[in-house]
Amino acid sequence: MGITKTSFGKTADGKEATLYTMENKNGMKVSVSDFGAVIVNIIVPDRNGNLEDVALGYDSVTGYEVNGPGYGSFIGRHANRIGGAKFTIDGTTYELAKNDNGVNNLHSGPIGYNKVFYDVETYEDEESVSVEFTRLSPDGEQGFPGNLDITVTYTLTDDNDLAIEYFADCDKPTVINLTNHTYFNLAGQASGSVLDQEVWINSHQITPTDKLLIPTGEIMDITGTAMDFQESKPLGRDINADMECLKIAGGYDHNYVLDLDIEEEGEEMDLVAILYDPQSGRKMEVYTDLPGMQLYSGNFIDGSKDPNKGKGGVEYKKRDGVCFETQFYPNSCNIPSFPTCVFREDEVYDYCTVYSFSVE
Repeated sequence: MGITKTSFGKTADGKEATLYTMENKNGMKVSVSDFGAVIVNIIVPDRNGNLEDVALGYDSVTGYEVNGPGYGSFIGRHANRIGGAKFTIDGTTYELAKNDNGVNNLHSGPIGYNKVFYDVETYEDEESVSVEFTRLSPDGEQGFPGNLDITVTYTLTDDNDLAIEYFADCDKPTVINLTNHTYFNLAGQASGSVLDQEVWINSHQITPTDKLLIPTGEIMDITGTAMDFQESKPLGRDINADMECLKIAGGYDHNYVLDLDIEEEGEEMDLVAILYDPQSGRKMEVYTDLPGMQLYSGNFIDGSKDPNKGKGGVEYKKRDGVCFETQFYPNSCNIPSFPTCVFREDEVYDYCTVYSFSVE
């Protein structure tokens, strides 16, 4: 186990970014940067021991300064969409940037938690290594109330688990909904489409949306439909099905209501999703204690319009990666029937997601 530090280049304003690479005894490596607390590389073996980077991204900090698709991004203060780009707490309405269709708010606005620097601490022991990023998000930043102390910790274990722990508290009632926006391709980041890779999700419901992808407040049973991944299937098998929610989103871009069962003593997280690549044998299991997960099939990836090429000069295309974004439901701050992402001064935001890698 170990952590190495290397330069990740300089930002446009001349500030030096650093890349922290964690490595375990199996040769698995995960690299993260103090710019944006982004995940840059996830290098894991296939069934024959060949190592590949399975996370889409860029070779230097320059790409992450723009990063329209949000590769590897730490998203906050609120991940996903907020209808009307506003919410109300205790009678006070807070207005946010309308950066989604000119009406709604997406991932908190154009300058999110993936575009700022963080303080860093590293930790090593016999079975794991961790990189901890911390920052104070000041009252009014992005339009959100309260001074929010944030910690996001990435931990790599000798079991090939990548754990992401989110911890935050605030001095005012506020909205908190943090996630990670890594695009996975288990065949390797330069290998093209993920549509043949197989997906399983522990959910029989989604939160359907309007035509601008804002949840309506309903909970929809998807058993037996093209949205159903309760039995593992290739991501692309039903992606073009004649189903309204798929047509609206241009593929999968939906919040799944997770069938969590973490009531048993000693259990802290549930297995909620699996991604498997039959070609390489790589398998990724997703565990979390958060109530929802956005499945996003990379519908809007278009490297031809990206001012920066992907790693190794790759021009990523539509559906070259898939995201499993664990989170509170989109727009839950405006829908009382949803699990709330409003946290008060005496409440701590403390959640974890684990991406566990293996081979079959």
